[in-house]
Amino acid sequence: MPPVFAHGRLRLYLLKLLDEAPRHGYEVIRLLEERFQGLYAPSAGTVYPRLAKLETEGLVTHATEGGRKVYSITEAGRAELADRGGELADLEMEIRDSVSELAAEIRADVRGAAGDLRREMRAAASASATPVEDDSWKAAKEELRKAKQEWKEQARRAKDESRRAREEAQQARHQAKEAQDRAREEVQRIASQLHEQFAKSGGVLGSLAGAWLGGSANGSNGAAAGDTSPTAPAAYGWADDLTPTDDPARDLDRLLDRFRDDIRDAARDHGVTPAQLAEARAHLSAAAGRLTAALRSAD
Repeated sequence: MPPVFAHGRLRLYLLKLLDEAPRHGYEVIRLLEERFQGLYAPSAGTVYPRLAKLETEGLVTHATEGGRKVYSITEAGRAELADRGGELADLEMEIRDSVSELAAEIRADVRGAAGDLRREMRAAASASATPVEDDSWKAAKEELRKAKQEWKEQARRAKDESRRAREEAQQARHQAKEAQDRAREEVQRIASQLHEQFAKSGGVLGSLAGAWLGGSANGSNGAAAGDTSPTAPAAYGWADDLTPTDDPARDLDRLLDRFRDDIRDAARDHGVTPAQLAEARAHLSAAAGRLTAALRSAD
């Protein structure tokens, strides 16, 4: 392999690197390796003596930082670099050519080594075709067959699991819809019973309940607004404007919110006496007990 740097050229290139920035010796070695794309890395025994000689000639100087010498180019070094500008340009071109030559030699070495390895492998295969190798090959084929079979079985199980998961999800959606419908019907039934109880109790509280439930049901079951008679139709049209969702618990909360808001609005508009409050507490307690029992029975 021809030398990477001709005589005196490494000295010139060291000045160029130090002209770019102050550097310590290890950094100079690393930069040279990078410029040659990793194909050439000078040793410390090559770089450090040349840096010392450049310092003796007054072309570079050094300062100690962190226990290491950091070299910098002097004005005399810059003057020599300027005087040898044409030579430096030739050196840059030589470096590119050296990189190309080194890469070509490495590729040739790799191709030769690979060819030798292929020939040795073919010779070894021809010389050692024994029954033992045949048995090993059969064993390897059997292992491959078993692996393929196991993979097919795992794929089948995964497919079955996916199918069962889809069926269970569909069943869960169906059960949730049924639970939602039952909860909605139960809340509406309790609301209707409260209406009947408030109507039977008479007085202002009965009027409030009749105005609320009769008004909510009017137009959906034929009951007149404010009808407080015990035979008033059940208010099953109440809260039909609340569109069901896929979450029964959330739908139940919405129904209870509607119930609370409607009763509160009626009480705010008509007023509530202590006696009416006590009567409402009794009716609501009974309704809460029936509704809780109904929801628990749906488990």
